[in-house]
Amino acid sequence: MKKILIASVVAVAGLAATGCAVTSGQSTVGQYVDDATIATRVKARFAEDSQVSAMRIQVEALKGTVQLAGFAVSQAEKDRAGQIARATPDVKDVRNNIIVKPAN
Repeated sequence: MKKILIASVVAVAGLAATGCAVTSGQSTVGQYVDDATIATRVKARFAEDSQVSAMRIQVEALKGTVQLAGFAVSQAEKDRAGQIARATPDVKDVRNNIIVKPAN
């Protein structure tokens, strides 16, 4: 089940990265692809980690800076997501904007 989730996350991220246009703030197509690769790596690591929900946390990257958004059920989950992102290759900085919202 975990491997299917990882494969799904990577596939969806890959589809999102296949566009040709360079988005605002990215100087080249190469930079766009690098950022898409970084975001995909972070999402895949979230999917592999038992403490972090890859489904509730969004990941975007721009020039090596990763922004995390979404909801965590605890401060520990938010902190772990930041640690995973910082430990991912080619990540220069992490902006952890995850909101802690305990489960009901």
